Amino acid sequence: MEMTANVLLLSGGKLLLGLSVIASLVALLLVAVLAKWGSYWLQAYMSGADVSMKSLIVMSLLRIEHRLIVTAKVMGRQAGLGIEREGGMSTARLQAHHLAGGDVMNVVRAIIAAQRAGIDLNFDRAAAIDLAGRDVLLAVQTSVSPKVISCPRQDGESKNSLSAVAKNGVELLVAARVTVRTNLDQLIGGATEETIIARVGQGIVSAIGSAYSHMDVLEMPSQISKGAMAHGLDANTAFSIVSIDIADIDVGENIGARLQKDQANADTRIARAQAEVRRAEAVAQKQKMKAKVREAQAEFVLAEAQVPAAIADAFRAGQLRANPTRMVQGRRRSELKQPMTFARSNSPRGTGDGKDSSANPFPRARDDHA
Repeated sequence: MEMTANVLLLSGGKLLLGLSVIASLVALLLVAVLAKWGSYWLQAYMSGADVSMKSLIVMSLLRIEHRLIVTAKVMGRQAGLGIEREGGMSTARLQAHHLAGGDVMNVVRAIIAAQRAGIDLNFDRAAAIDLAGRDVLLAVQTSVSPKVISCPRQDGESKNSLSAVAKNGVELLVAARVTVRTNLDQLIGGATEETIIARVGQGIVSAIGSAYSHMDVLEMPSQISKGAMAHGLDANTAFSIVSIDIADIDVGENIGARLQKDQANADTRIARAQAEVRRAEAVAQKQKMKAKVREAQAEFVLAEAQVPAAIADAFRAGQLRANPTRMVQGRRRSELKQPMTFARSNSPRGTGDGKDSSANPFPRARDDHA
């Protein structure tokens, strides 16, 4: 009996020792868990943020910052947002948004600001805007408090005013201020500020260009704004245009007169070029005519050179005779010596014309029986 009792005592002591070790380990584990996550769990529990110890442990395994998620849940709870696990801003959805690369605190602040302003913005929509690369908090703030955009943008690299020309050719330099508010319905996929600036600039240039005179625009600058607003410049953009205000307008150059001057100069240069072409053609024609004159003179000289030989041949052939000077109506013609002319003789060889043969300066030798 005593041995049985001793065995029971020993086994009971070992059991108690094992239980005490296990209890100590559990206590140490609880202490470690409370030391690491207890403060966050207690903060969430006291705020009614519904963050379980399991969620905190999972955050550690996923390397998610506990303070970020707990603070977001506490802010949502204190702001009266829906943080229920089904359909609300639950811990799991916050963790998923953080793991996707989103800004959890920015999304929560945007939802709180939208709720205070009476704007319908739930967590899913805000998270989608944030993941699309847009600043959802700035979008909500711009929707509540409209933003003013300079047109053109005053960044030091571009011009400080838009240049537009009226129908009379006078240039106007215009600077405008565009008041816009964010359109949350088109924030995802909508065009940015650059598109608004470009469209407003186009509308201003079109409005001024349709004016007959620049004086009409200077008298009523509001027609520029009305003309620009009538074209629906904010279509498919992330903004809604509230107003377009003309901040400054100046008179620039007379573009029409300058263009006419440039056209006149161009016409003058063309006319001068055409006149130079005609002058060159005339000079060429003149040189060509001179060449033809020289050619004719050369042919004339050649012909003159052939005359003596032809006369000599004619004399040798007896085809030429001398004609004395004749008197016309009893008077000598012009009292001048008439040049000697030669004519062909059709008389038979050796017979004269009834006059003395001494009149022929080249008498032919007579035959012996003559």
